[in-house]
Amino acid sequence: MATVAIVGTFDTKGREFDFCRDLFDRQGVQTLMIHAGTRPATIPVDIDGSDVARAGGADLGELTEDRGRAMAAMTLGVTSIVSTLYAEGSIDGVFSLGGSGGTALATAGMRTLPVGVPKVMVSTMAGGTVSEYVGTSDIVMIPSIVDVQGLNSILQTILRNAVGAMVGMLAVERGHDADAKPHIAATMFGVTTPCVSRAQEYLEDRGYEVVVFHATGAGGKSMEQLIRDGYFVGVLDITATEWCDELFGGILAAGPHRHEAAIDARVPQVVSLGALDMVNFGSPDTVPAHYRGRNLYPHNPQITLIRTTADENRQLGEKLAEKLNRATQSTEVFIPLKGVSAIAVEGGPFYDRRADEALFDALEKGIDNEHVTLHRLDTDINDPVFAEAAAQALIDLIDTSKGTH
Repeated sequence: MATVAIVGTFDTKGREFDFCRDLFDRQGVQTLMIHAGTRPATIPVDIDGSDVARAGGADLGELTEDRGRAMAAMTLGVTSIVSTLYAEGSIDGVFSLGGSGGTALATAGMRTLPVGVPKVMVSTMAGGTVSEYVGTSDIVMIPSIVDVQGLNSILQTILRNAVGAMVGMLAVERGHDADAKPHIAATMFGVTTPCVSRAQEYLEDRGYEVVVFHATGAGGKSMEQLIRDGYFVGVLDITATEWCDELFGGILAAGPHRHEAAIDARVPQVVSLGALDMVNFGSPDTVPAHYRGRNLYPHNPQITLIRTTADENRQLGEKLAEKLNRATQSTEVFIPLKGVSAIAVEGGPFYDRRADEALFDALEKGIDNEHVTLHRLDTDINDPVFAEAAAQALIDLIDTSKGTH
């Protein structure tokens, strides 16, 4: 029988959580109730607030008057308890409901669990931006529609659906695939799709499974986390475009730690410069005023691209060199001399030879690490020759790495 950890503040939302516990019980799913509130729970629990506080390094009696300190301690306690329970095999998923505070508490614990473990959060915050709560996890965020306050008919309907979703996830067979192939991570954008698609075919023909991440900020972050979690034997990081948005204010940034995970985890990787010709914004009216005189390209009605300049490309080359200089094992970098994206080739709307050369030169001058090898190919990034060369280089790195372990 499956067991779900129900995490929440049972001092303020006891009725709502008890309603969900009863729904799970009717479906034959056991529950383990974790009270993350600082005041006494109004329903029976399995793990009390004092236990959560202790796991967070605090004494519950000292937290009741300081909300900020209480949130920090109880969040740490929830993450510790949830991860321990899962490691012990005591729980099969995590369920919660709440407002902003309850959502922050529960999702912190959910994020500690591997991809594939059922995680459902019914939240008043789910109608807006949820990246703060979801992070790089696969949490299912369900809008509560109404405030989580009282068991009105609308909330009851939402909670029934949410519990049903969790029960359905738990019912899915999770057997181990004995024929699983070694996984390779790859990054792709629309303008680098032909390259990654050909590389994917090449690698899969040789016994690998390629997991492609859309380089939209969230994609890069998710890939980096899964690299650290040990999912991949190699990384084909074709598309570095998230650095454009990180450095120049676009909407698809992956944060300052992009291109660090494979190096830190010593996972073989091949890197290229895909889509370093563009900064991403939303619809045309969202483009900042200081960019509006630039070379703009409407990718679709929701995305407007801005061509990077020679100076910006120099900064991008320097940033990528800075990251790659941290490598402590062989890393291959492939430079497509005839264009870093489908629209940066000769005749394309973003063709700018001077800007490209600034990128290439800055990268080459900035690399001072003997572990990093640069390859200048006289093709554009989407040429099948380029894709196959990068894929084969990664296979060679993986084979060499196996020989050193």
